[in-house]
Amino acid sequence: MRSLLVGFHRQCRAAKNILNYRITIRSQHQQAANFVLTEPIQFSRDFLFRQLFDPVSSTYTYLLGDVTKREAILIDPVIEHAERDANMINELGLCLKYAVNTHMHADHITGTGKLKILLPSCRSMISRASGAEADILLNPQDNIEFGRHQLKVLPTPGHTEGCVTYVCHEQGIAFTGDTLLIRGCGRTDFQGGSSATLYKSVHSVIFNFPLNYRLYPAHDYTGRTVTTVGEEKVYNPRLSKSLDEFIHIMENLNLPYPKMIDKAVPANKICGLFELDEQKNM
Repeated sequence: MRSLLVGFHRQCRAAKNILNYRITIRSQHQQAANFVLTEPIQFSRDFLFRQLFDPVSSTYTYLLGDVTKREAILIDPVIEHAERDANMINELGLCLKYAVNTHMHADHITGTGKLKILLPSCRSMISRASGAEADILLNPQDNIEFGRHQLKVLPTPGHTEGCVTYVCHEQGIAFTGDTLLIRGCGRTDFQGGSSATLYKSVHSVIFNFPLNYRLYPAHDYTGRTVTTVGEEKVYNPRLSKSLDEFIHIMENLNLPYPKMIDKAVPANKICGLFELDEQKNM
């Protein structure tokens, strides 16, 4: 009888421990949800935002505009979709002021050069640290103005030496390029990349934005379109870790050699015009 009672009490303790564990996990999940579920900043009525997609390279292109002044910019255009982007801009009655890159891409050829031909008002932009050519080379803390709106240029190297993030504080949005992806980040094993530098860029710049800022990356490979600072701080499987853990993860990705890099990088050094020159000579 005594042994039965001892066994019963052990079972009760085990059941209580399991229940307490489930309550703890549920509480942690609730705390995390409270942290990441933030009220977004609403776009102002005169701010235009369109997110476009290239299914081959899984690249996002962003059209931003001032509805009143009719001035617009494009972020990270892809050469194969330059006509699509130009047609949309014309249909909306916008003037494309700038075509801007977050960095010198290795997985697609930029559409900035072709857009300058299609829309002569357009000027190209990229960070000075990228080593690429453009009409305007951007420095840290520069402002990109279109109408009354503006993006601030913030260096976020690590994926490449010249990566930048563009932030619009009024609208509560930032365009992170390949530095920070949704639940991930860009690779750091080519073009002067550095895991430690990328980690510092994310934690000292992007993670310092308010938790409810929406983040728009240059790519996503699973259909996701947007994230927030709060979400990535909690759920990013790489950048929520310590620096040492992050470096270990990045050193063991064993990624294949980028299939477009030998074609894309030379072209992107000159606004993608290398590709256009090749087509003319064929």
